Amino acid sequence: MIRTHDAGTLRAGQAGETVTLTGWVARRRDHGGVVFVDLRDASGFVQVVFREGDAAVLAHDLRAEYCVKVVGDVIRRPDGSDNPNLPTGEVEVVATELLVLSESAELPFPVDGNDEISSNVEERLRWRYRYLDLRRTGPARALRTRAKITSIMRRVMESHDFLDIETPYLTRSTPEGARDFLVPVRLQPGSWYALPQSPQLFKQLLMVSGLERYYQIARCFRDEDSRADRTPEFTQLDVELSFPTEEDIYDLTEELLVALWSEVRGVDIPRPFERMTYAECMRRFGSDRPDLRFGLELVDLCGLFATTEVGVFKSVLGAGGHVGGLVMPGGSELTRKQLDGWIDWAKGRGAKGLAYVIVEADGSLRSPLVKFFSEAEVAAFAAESGAVPGDLVFLVAAPEREALELLGALRVAVAKDRGLVPEDQWRFLWVTDFPMFEPYGDNDEGWTAVHHPFTAPSAADGATFHEQPGTALARAYDVVLNGSELGGGSIRIHQSEMQQRVFDTIGLTRDEAQSKFGFLLEAFQYGPPPHGGIALGLDRLAAVLAGTDAIREVMAFPKASSGGDPLTGAPTPITPEQRKEAGIDARPAD
Repeated sequence: MIRTHDAGTLRAGQAGETVTLTGWVARRRDHGGVVFVDLRDASGFVQVVFREGDAAVLAHDLRAEYCVKVVGDVIRRPDGSDNPNLPTGEVEVVATELLVLSESAELPFPVDGNDEISSNVEERLRWRYRYLDLRRTGPARALRTRAKITSIMRRVMESHDFLDIETPYLTRSTPEGARDFLVPVRLQPGSWYALPQSPQLFKQLLMVSGLERYYQIARCFRDEDSRADRTPEFTQLDVELSFPTEEDIYDLTEELLVALWSEVRGVDIPRPFERMTYAECMRRFGSDRPDLRFGLELVDLCGLFATTEVGVFKSVLGAGGHVGGLVMPGGSELTRKQLDGWIDWAKGRGAKGLAYVIVEADGSLRSPLVKFFSEAEVAAFAAESGAVPGDLVFLVAAPEREALELLGALRVAVAKDRGLVPEDQWRFLWVTDFPMFEPYGDNDEGWTAVHHPFTAPSAADGATFHEQPGTALARAYDVVLNGSELGGGSIRIHQSEMQQRVFDTIGLTRDEAQSKFGFLLEAFQYGPPPHGGIALGLDRLAAVLAGTDAIREVMAFPKASSGGDPLTGAPTPITPEQRKEAGIDARPAD
């Protein structure tokens, strides 16, 4: 037996036992001939003491991250030398034998001494040597948290009779909102597989098959532009069930999330979760994933300025746009430089500018705009905006969605700047009644599905959504936590005629629909049940539960935001021979 005990499991009750341990040298301290080594394995640390004999001689040559085997006796630490910060802090192992299993080269960065997930080591260097990074307590704990999350997910899903079913990784390319990763087919030159952006179509086919309850911890692949919070491959808990109502999916999801927060974080989350329509979220918070841990709700000032002579407000409102505001508590203290910084922030997000009005201690208004206000606008401004003396009100005038989204982003930035975001609060929210379609194209001449084209319309819009796509609502829902979307889903379309009307609305001809989704439409001819589901982003969930803002910290071998793999160097060019063998340049037969 190469070892008898795990290092981190030794306790005072095992004093007197002889143990064989294996692991890595985390730290070595040489005290006048006596060598102390903190030995680390996956279970934790224990202190090993080398006092005499061949083992003590060999211990003088140990270096950080040497992999070793130690035989010794467990004893209680001398009085006053306990380490209360260590689970094994009451004991130490007096070594009688030492075997170096393998040596370590000079480390590219320190492995020991930082228990946090992230560190001051450059991120790409950590990913390049991820196998060393994962020896650190924090990163290793993050992956163990992720493993615990998946275990809880499986338990909850299986307790409700869901079946864990794998769907194909090699499939056909279908339009699902992002670019596909394509795979050449050697045996059919000129033809290509696509890696799945999600198992959406397959899980709907499983519902047609009568299995009724499906789940999968599914890998998904999307060739998207670089973003800090996205990677080209990600994982989601994918769920679909037959004959559901929205309430069934809400109940299941809440049970799962409550179990995760209870067992991973030791926090009791109240049920049911709050609910809010998409329209209310946008009106009050300027976001479809609002952070409810703080107030700072948006202010609608369209009524106040309905007859204004302020040029920019007048032109925007005349074009059907929106004038809104956000109060910064105590913002009157901002310097001119700080105000310019906020204006630059808005311009950095594509805005033409950002106006402001300060409410002075005596209730008077200070702003470059005030000279253009009418007496009625000056008199009503504080009451309409909700500002009190000492506050500052930011103003935005733009097309409605653009204005609300800018104010929503500003709301979050102001809350962080003013220290208004409380720690250790968990505000879950269901966002419901999403628009079914949104304008698409350079001149908004067409329509595209907000979620995906398989989302069912609301009962009120089922017969008319194709006639009034701009006002149609969908049976779609997202679950949101503290400003982050954890997952989303919908009740699906299960009627061929309704599905075709959606395709018609988004400009997909019948021939195109048959070419891209013919297998699904054909299946819908054989008694498909009403069905729906949800997908929860496992990477985001794990990051939140592990206490990090970065999803890459809970991925074993993450890719950089550029999509490159610092560890393996992928993607890499292929040889001309590989290109020829794969048939990459072959033209498909007519």
